[in-house]
Amino acid sequence: MARGTLRIFLGAAPGVGKTYEMLEEAHRLAGRGEDVVVAWALDHGRDDTRTLMEGLETIPPQRLPYRGTEFEEMDLDAVLARAPGTAIVDEYAHSNIPGSRHTKRWEDVDELLNAGINVLSTVNIQHLASLGDVVSAITDVRQAETVPDDIVRRADQIDLVDISPELLRQRLGDGKIYAADKIDAALTNYFRLGNLSALRELALLWLADRVDEGLARYRAEQGIEASWPARERIVVGLTGSPEGELLIRRGARILTRVNGGDLLAVHVRAADGVASESPQALEVQRRLTLDLGGSYHVVTGEDPAAALLDFARSVNATQIVVGISRHKRLEGLFGAFLGGGTGNRVVRDSGDIDVHMVSHPLGGRGTGPRRQRDLGRVRVSAGFILAVVLPVLLQLLLSLNPDQNVATAALVQLAGSVAVALVGGLWPAILAALWSSLLVNYFSTPPVGTLTISDPQNILALLVFVGVSAAVAVVVDLSARRSKEAARAQAEAATLGDLTRGAARAEDPLNGLLEQALDVFQVSGAALYTSTGDTGTAPAANTGWRLVAAAGTDPPVGAEGAENVEQIDPTTRLVLSGRTLPARDRRLLGAFGVHLAAQLERRQLAASRREVVRLAESNTMRTSILRAVSHDLRTPLAGIKLAVGGLRQNDIHYTDEEEQELLATIDECSDRLDALVGNLLDMSRITSDSVNPLIKPVRWYEVIPASLHGIPAGRARVDLPGNMPEVDADAGMLERVIANIVENAIKYASDSDVILVGAAGGLSRATLGGRPAGELRIIDHGQGVPAESVVRMFQPFQRLDDVLQATGVGLGLAVAKGFTEAMGGTLTAEETPGGGLTMVIRLPLSEGTAFSRHAAQAPLEAQSALLRRRHTQPAITTEGAP
Repeated sequence: MARGTLRIFLGAAPGVGKTYEMLEEAHRLAGRGEDVVVAWALDHGRDDTRTLMEGLETIPPQRLPYRGTEFEEMDLDAVLARAPGTAIVDEYAHSNIPGSRHTKRWEDVDELLNAGINVLSTVNIQHLASLGDVVSAITDVRQAETVPDDIVRRADQIDLVDISPELLRQRLGDGKIYAADKIDAALTNYFRLGNLSALRELALLWLADRVDEGLARYRAEQGIEASWPARERIVVGLTGSPEGELLIRRGARILTRVNGGDLLAVHVRAADGVASESPQALEVQRRLTLDLGGSYHVVTGEDPAAALLDFARSVNATQIVVGISRHKRLEGLFGAFLGGGTGNRVVRDSGDIDVHMVSHPLGGRGTGPRRQRDLGRVRVSAGFILAVVLPVLLQLLLSLNPDQNVATAALVQLAGSVAVALVGGLWPAILAALWSSLLVNYFSTPPVGTLTISDPQNILALLVFVGVSAAVAVVVDLSARRSKEAARAQAEAATLGDLTRGAARAEDPLNGLLEQALDVFQVSGAALYTSTGDTGTAPAANTGWRLVAAAGTDPPVGAEGAENVEQIDPTTRLVLSGRTLPARDRRLLGAFGVHLAAQLERRQLAASRREVVRLAESNTMRTSILRAVSHDLRTPLAGIKLAVGGLRQNDIHYTDEEEQELLATIDECSDRLDALVGNLLDMSRITSDSVNPLIKPVRWYEVIPASLHGIPAGRARVDLPGNMPEVDADAGMLERVIANIVENAIKYASDSDVILVGAAGGLSRATLGGRPAGELRIIDHGQGVPAESVVRMFQPFQRLDDVLQATGVGLGLAVAKGFTEAMGGTLTAEETPGGGLTMVIRLPLSEGTAFSRHAAQAPLEAQSALLRRRHTQPAITTEGAP
């Protein structure tokens, strides 16, 4: 069975007419004789939409119960059983009621499509997942229902239903979208003119991107390589040299002349892996491209010009920007005859793509990677010596054969020139070729013993010998250098691989990279500095540098006097001390600098993310506090006000019992209000990291009596062993921790006693940071907490099963956990054997002044007995308590 087709009507905002257009299309299809049914559609109280739904077969919705209320949803099984040719399914991003077959309506639609049914549906731009945060920032409304962009992009056809923001506001004002009582609020909030304009632009841009994807797919399927200038796209070619910033800015300025377009910076890397680009320059250019709203790409190719043009055609570019150095005049004058450099070849082969050649005073890579000029002084010196000595030795060898001729001598000397090229490079080989030609002329060319040449053919032979020797020397020299460069590139790649793996394993990537730099470059110290000036700008003359990380036995203090200073970017520099690095290590040092800059940026982003999370949590906390103030705090205030108002009534006379009851109400509500406000303030201190506990040795029996103050007699039972040691804690905080846990247990385990039990010997089997810990268990036999809800139980403003009628604001356990962790302890929850919940408080044992067990035993036992008498029913004993 063929899969059905999906057609989506996309709108920028509610009320643009998506459902109307969809129903009109349904009538058009029905008029052509197609089988069309309405699987799900709502008129939203709009008369025009309701009128269009008439005359179309509608499948009744199913009714699903949820939290005591019945909700209507699309009857998927009924639609599948009906098997129409086309189904109308409104609200593509809708979330189904729990209990439905699928969570999202688009999943229902996907099942219909798999059954061969065509579907017409609707979606607003604010429901696309990728645009949720953007729409929220524009409208101050967070969308609860979203659909992945990829799911919408799979639609066979997307129709944009578009009207101007002014007309949409007029429709809203005429009552064609919302009821009359909602119009004013909508016009002043979501349907502001600026909001609608921004949403409309988002819809147009999102759909334009999809149109581009379709165009690229069509061109690929049809094998069309020519550029179709449907949208302005500027490709900037980068060589890895400093002029890249100039080219990117020029491309951005060209793009500002048109309304909309794309800026793409592309660096073409040599396919053999040997390149001379600057990693620092490329990193700066990548950041500049992103700052200007463009995208950065890296491609690999044997021919930079061909690779650049292939990329430009693949993205349907309209213009290319490349650079040409003003110092390369010979290339500019004779490029047309010699094949030219990258820029000339791009112009020659660009076809219908416009090319901007931007001249600059900086040296670029030109036609390919720049050759390393230094093979080492030792090798070059040895090459020159060999160029002088080896031809003489070869000539002596040739003199042993009396039957030698010019051809034999030339071949032997040519082999010598190749050997010199392998050792010393090009110029020693040229010298060897010239010196060899003189020796061949003098000793092998008639007349022998003179530099005179009698036969013109011998002149040609010597010229050919010199030319071939020079050509072979160039080829061998180039091959040797490229081989050396490839080996060096391979070594650098291996070093960078080790660098990446080491940074990933290190606890602090920055220090890990600097430690590796010590080994790689054989230096004694390394340090990373950032400017103390404004971020993103070069430091002014009166600004300094701040040390970010350092490594080594003698890390450099500032850049002054250091042997190696690598300027990673205008605000970051890497400084190495111990020895001066050779020029060949500078590129690898630059790569280290780029890695360090990336790790520094990652650290800064992580810090920003933590700050954003903290601000979001603070915002959530403020919202929750306001909600608590508006609801939970009003209950005790209402009780107080009611009781006080009754007592102030002069025309009503209360009996003594009634007055005492009203006063007790005031006292009880005041205690509740004090507890609520205390928890709110404590939670505020915890979230703002302003909890500063006063740690000192504390005995459990000293804090438990105050913790149980206000607990009804008989509800709490205490069983502490007589030898519980001291723990390090803040007595006031520990009192609040125990009180909150006990109150929470009594609240949710109303039919159970709460038992406070000390661990045997007062010691916990667990340790805290390697230190022994003391332990107190608070046990109840209530309904307990599901395992999946234990973590959420300690979060602020959480109640068991979201019980709204419970007293408090759901902060008790959150405050208890925050205070316990602030004191260096832990608060965990365990299931009570037989049912219920056990809260376990662990605190580090005190390392303060030891006290005599005999001196402490008597008061401890007396306090334990007092606790038993105050908080235990007469019929209940503490012997054998769990």
